[in-house]
Amino acid sequence: MIDEDAAIKAIELACERGVDYVEARIQVDEEESIYMRNGIIEAYAVATVGGLSIRVLKNGAFGFASTDDMSAESIKKAVDAAVKLAEVQEKGTSSLSEEPNFSVRYDLIPCKNAFEIPLEEKIKLLADIDKSLQALQDDVKIPFRNIELLIRHTNKFYANSEGTNVRSFIPRLYVSAYFVLAFKDRTITRHTALGEAVGWEKVSIWDPIKVFTDDAAALKKVITNAVLPKAGKYDVIIGPEVSGLATHESCGHPFELDRIMGREGAQAGESYASVDLLGKRIAKNCVTIIDDPTIPGSYGFYLYDEEGVRARPRYLIHKGVVNEFLMNREYAAKLGLKSNGAARASYYNREPIIRMANTYISPGECTFDELIEDVKRGIYIKTFGEWNIDDRRYNQIYVGQEAYIIENGEIKEPVWRPVLEITTPRYYASIDAVDKNLAFQPATCGKGDPSQGVPVFTGGPNVRLRNVRISFRG
Repeated sequence: MIDEDAAIKAIELACERGVDYVEARIQVDEEESIYMRNGIIEAYAVATVGGLSIRVLKNGAFGFASTDDMSAESIKKAVDAAVKLAEVQEKGTSSLSEEPNFSVRYDLIPCKNAFEIPLEEKIKLLADIDKSLQALQDDVKIPFRNIELLIRHTNKFYANSEGTNVRSFIPRLYVSAYFVLAFKDRTITRHTALGEAVGWEKVSIWDPIKVFTDDAAALKKVITNAVLPKAGKYDVIIGPEVSGLATHESCGHPFELDRIMGREGAQAGESYASVDLLGKRIAKNCVTIIDDPTIPGSYGFYLYDEEGVRARPRYLIHKGVVNEFLMNREYAAKLGLKSNGAARASYYNREPIIRMANTYISPGECTFDELIEDVKRGIYIKTFGEWNIDDRRYNQIYVGQEAYIIENGEIKEPVWRPVLEITTPRYYASIDAVDKNLAFQPATCGKGDPSQGVPVFTGGPNVRLRNVRISFRG
């Protein structure tokens, strides 16, 4: 149970200290995790992490503090600490955008509470995944297999001095497989996952055993039969896994307004984007990039952010034109705009900062076959194994894992480790078509200091790039 009165009391205490604004958030996360390595359970954990956070604005400066002790004395100390942090700063320049107030509750109630599923059934799921991977071995060995299950239920109560209060409950379920394939002098290291804001009922729909074994079976063909073409210019089709990562890294992160305006510079890097990029064309009409927390059941799902702002789809790029950045109330105010609900915090003891949720290229109208039919000489990169991007999100590299040659509109033999190394402007300028498919993968997005990892979806459609350079790693 969440003690809402404690949050209200904290707000009252802060107001008595003469702050201009205060918000309180009580968040309780229940978690259960199981790790199986090579068929053996190596770790099992259950935990409940919860407490109260206070954030105040006074004289243009913010102060933040938290406590996991809900006694009156501890709450008062947390309020005092937050107010003091704001007061010790020289007069700041921060303010908050004006937003409507809400009093709402939203809950995602799973059909099957994953915490109530017998432990034996959960372990059996991991064991069956491990056995199915082992069964694929022949000349190709799978010597390392790490299977993970994570269950997380998040209860929150948020309130602020303007009159907003939001209550929510979100369950999340995550299953992943990390394994290594070895054949002669070649190795492939693969990580793949399934996850949504759902209950145990989704396991049978996901069918993780089939998903992970099909993935490993495809990589067996790659590791045994892949060829090494010559480096050169190719038309390239990238699958949802690759397009999703590229979208997340080269649009989502650099479009966080706090990053654009320098707050993240010493922590996670800077951005190639600037405020005057708004309204500028950087891609063809086929490219629309959306960050949408409201996708039902998505891993990054929420309806109200950690500042009580109602979430909505954010059209970062609309038909090739930069349309908006990810904003919280503080940074929206700097541009005289409204927040678009992008303030998130991973746990109760983390301040809300600008974050993504579910970021993807909007699907188009064509089929996958239509996407490849006029590609005379190309590469289809379905999944990735390695990637890297600089701290301004300008230079990026994606190394394909499951990948194939395309000849005259047909997918041919697998290729070994195609490398797409490209600048962000060139990447977006090269996209000339996207198909109607849409697929997502769960991920944890990191940012901040101290670090915060929040659940997100990456993904999108299959995307075609024209005439880009591809090299190959032997």
